[in-house]
Amino acid sequence: MGAAGGRDRRRAGRGCAVRATGAMPMYRLRPFHRVGGEVLAEQLPTCMYRLPSLHRRPSPAASPPPQEEVDPSLQALESRQEEILKRLYELKSAVDGLSKMIQTPDADFDVTNIIQTDEGSPLTANGADLDLMLGKDYGALKDVVINANPSLPPLSLLVLHSLLCERFKILSAVHTHSSVKSVPENLMKCFGEQTTKQPRHEYQLGFTLIWKDVPKPQMKFSVQTMCPIEGEGNIARFLFSLFGQKYNAVTSTLIDSWVDTAIFQLKEGSSKEKGAVLRSMNAALGKTAWLVGNELTVADIVAWCALQQTGSANAAPANVQKWMKSCENLAPFGSVMKLLK
Repeated sequence: MGAAGGRDRRRAGRGCAVRATGAMPMYRLRPFHRVGGEVLAEQLPTCMYRLPSLHRRPSPAASPPPQEEVDPSLQALESRQEEILKRLYELKSAVDGLSKMIQTPDADFDVTNIIQTDEGSPLTANGADLDLMLGKDYGALKDVVINANPSLPPLSLLVLHSLLCERFKILSAVHTHSSVKSVPENLMKCFGEQTTKQPRHEYQLGFTLIWKDVPKPQMKFSVQTMCPIEGEGNIARFLFSLFGQKYNAVTSTLIDSWVDTAIFQLKEGSSKEKGAVLRSMNAALGKTAWLVGNELTVADIVAWCALQQTGSANAAPANVQKWMKSCENLAPFGSVMKLLK
């Protein structure tokens, strides 16, 4: 009885406690949205931000948006681009017309007239400005370094060296590489006796020939930055360009064609190819004194040297024989003749 009475009293106590605490709030906050007892519901935001509707049509009275000003530099660049495109289009049209004319078998196109009217200055004129063609280098002499095999000396480069010496002050030198055991004395003195020794800065161009065991001649103009130019014909073109000769496109193309023909067919080709080249030369020399036009070009130099090295000079036709004598009457060719004896 005592235990049961005690449990009843504890249950009654817990019930009173629950009823007492259930009526009290945990905490109370003052309302912040009331002003004078009124709820300001119309001031509460309904969205994060507002954007104008893109689906509404603009009113007729609305003014058009102002146009942005274009930068004058952009306008100049655009006009320049249009001018370049126009010139390229005109150039393409001209080239297409020339190609159709040349490829047509019966085209009335006489190349001889164009060559004879070419404005090329003779080699006896004043020397060209080396600084303008090769770039000005303060405090350093411009050097042309050529590696060549003594078993097949590049005669055209020796002729061009003699021509350059007539135009510029050349500091010439001949050396032997360790890959070559012995070099004939006449090749070591191919530039003649260098008796006068002047300070290096008083020369305009350095010309160094190194006899070396190489498959084909190699040349470097700027030893530090320039990749080598290979082949006797390519080197001859570079050296002849130092004279500052100016030719039109047709003349330049014919000169390059004769140089390649002399190297790859007259010098390295078969007997049949050599005969065909001699006939072509004889026909060309029947119209003009030199292979291309009325002035000496690099084509004459390379072709003459190729004839000398291949031994085809004696079997050359009449016009070629006459042309060869004209070459040999020039002093630079005469100096090479001494090496061939």
